[in-house]
Amino acid sequence: MKPELTIYLAAPRGFCAGVDRAIKVVELAIEKWGAPVFVRHEIVHNKYVVDGLRDIGAVFVESLADCPDDRPVVFSAHGVAKSVPQAAKRRNMLYVDATCPLVSKVHMEAERHHRDGLQMIMIGHKGHPETIGTMGQLPEGAVLLVETVEDVARVQPDNPARIAFITQTTLSVDDAADIIAALKARFPAIIGPRKEDICYATTNRQAAVRQIAPKIDALLVIGAPNSSNSRRLVEVGEKSGCAYAQLVERAVNIDWRALESAQAIGITAGASAPEVLIEEVLDAFRERYTLRVEIVETATENISFKVPRILREPA
Repeated sequence: MKPELTIYLAAPRGFCAGVDRAIKVVELAIEKWGAPVFVRHEIVHNKYVVDGLRDIGAVFVESLADCPDDRPVVFSAHGVAKSVPQAAKRRNMLYVDATCPLVSKVHMEAERHHRDGLQMIMIGHKGHPETIGTMGQLPEGAVLLVETVEDVARVQPDNPARIAFITQTTLSVDDAADIIAALKARFPAIIGPRKEDICYATTNRQAAVRQIAPKIDALLVIGAPNSSNSRRLVEVGEKSGCAYAQLVERAVNIDWRALESAQAIGITAGASAPEVLIEEVLDAFRERYTLRVEIVETATENISFKVPRILREPA
């Protein structure tokens, strides 16, 4: 007889509107112009999604230099530095920008502050494509990066009275709040965003994890190791009291021995993980346990973003 197990399934989880839109952009580009369509960087950070798009004709590259002039290129949901579309224009390339509109909002914010003569401080993860793309909206040196509260003590703006901050959209809400508090304490004149930069999907998924954390012995986050928002969900679980929190790409990655004594397990998924992978994980649990699945919903999401006009027009 199978042991009994309760699974608390977080909602919202998985795909957000920006990811959904980015995947549609690649699919519609292939539909409109045929294969291959080149995609600069993984369209979203999920191997299953990337492999599926590769199967229908997407070619993923890390640099525009790897793209031919005569095929369309799509820029990933994470956004790109200003120099990338400029280079594409110089080569007369056909390009489609799949940058998440909420990331584009941060780009515009940074440009507005720069025009007003303010130096920018960005709270983000060094080397993450979104951070590179956002900092690349402004000239070299116009954006200073801080990753931790400790970095705030070290950062040296040109004029502390003339600065503003922006954040990566996929940060831990709690960590970002601590860094923002440190910035405001050190630089009382600093200007922040009119509305928080951390996107609704990141905030909602983290809130759902906080809600289920007290009920569970272990947390599984379905997502890719290079997905910032998925990794933050693991951290939120740990900080909220989960004794065990694991990031898994697929059901095959589950460490069953670590879950042996668990009576209740929480499951969520990062914003770039499709529902099919969540079902795959649930099926793997059904094979081993008699399951009771309880959905814990903390917010309802009904946001959608239009694809770029070029893909809505006939070929």
